[in-house]
Amino acid sequence: MLANGFDMKDLGEANYVLGIEIVRDKAKRALGLSQQNYINKVMKRFNMEAFSGGDVPIGKGDKFSVDQCPKTYYEIETMKDKLYASLIGSIIYAQVCTQPDLAFAVSVLGRFQQNPDVSH
Repeated sequence: MLANGFDMKDLGEANYVLGIEIVRDKAKRALGLSQQNYINKVMKRFNMEAFSGGDVPIGKGDKFSVDQCPKTYYEIETMKDKLYASLIGSIIYAQVCTQPDLAFAVSVLGRFQQNPDVSH
């Protein structure tokens, strides 16, 4: 029907869309989405290949506060080359597309993208 109104060609079933793998199991009549390749690229980009996954991104009882943000000149200089905001953005993309379970962790970690108490 679309080909009648538009100049197009049929490329067959889609396997990837916007970097998201489409996984089909016709026997089980199941359709899934995977961003495993994207996650692997993010892990490599941020030198985190050695880290292993866990069941819960943030565990019960984990506490985060601005007191943990860099305060001294040395701490600030050490953190300058860390792409924290870019990492959070990369996780947000995965969360929005295929990993809604990361929403809480992203919201907590996103609160610490900048430290307003630090004067440069």
